[in-house]
Amino acid sequence: MISVQVHKQKELIQIELKARKSLDGNIMIFDHQEIDIVIMPDKNKIMTFAKNDYSEAIYGVQNRLFDFLKRKGIVTYDSIRGGNVYGSLEGLIAESKDEDINALDYTLYNVYKFLKEEKPYYDYIEDYEEMLDNYYTEPTDQDSTELGEVPQASEKGSIRPGYNYAPYWMSYMLEEEKKKK
Repeated sequence: MISVQVHKQKELIQIELKARKSLDGNIMIFDHQEIDIVIMPDKNKIMTFAKNDYSEAIYGVQNRLFDFLKRKGIVTYDSIRGGNVYGSLEGLIAESKDEDINALDYTLYNVYKFLKEEKPYYDYIEDYEEMLDNYYTEPTDQDSTELGEVPQASEKGSIRPGYNYAPYWMSYMLEEEKKKK
């Protein structure tokens, strides 16, 4: 649990993040399913790293985060770029001109808001995958057949016993079968 103070409300706002502070003082946030977010207060920098794979989808998530932070005025527009680690993206946190505003608190709060905004999308994906698993592992009576319900036949379907299934040979065999009929 992290407490941040937002200037206009003059009260502490409690937010929950899966976060950890590193030995050098960086705040590492692990709430997102596809990226890790690292806030570096000493360097006034925020970085994102892919959790598993490096793809356009990961870049899309990173881009959405930095667009969100740009619109909120947290990250400066001209500082967003690829990081020195493969698949990472970084941007500089804007300096606060108001002494009452803590840039780190605002950054944490807005990252939290971004994560809340993204959560329904990933919840939908999880629900869909679970539904698909249930569809295949527990089919309804309409989508399944009992053993013995389908009658036996010597030739059934597209796989015929004794045929060579190389592409050109199959064409030849089908032509010969048409000629016989």
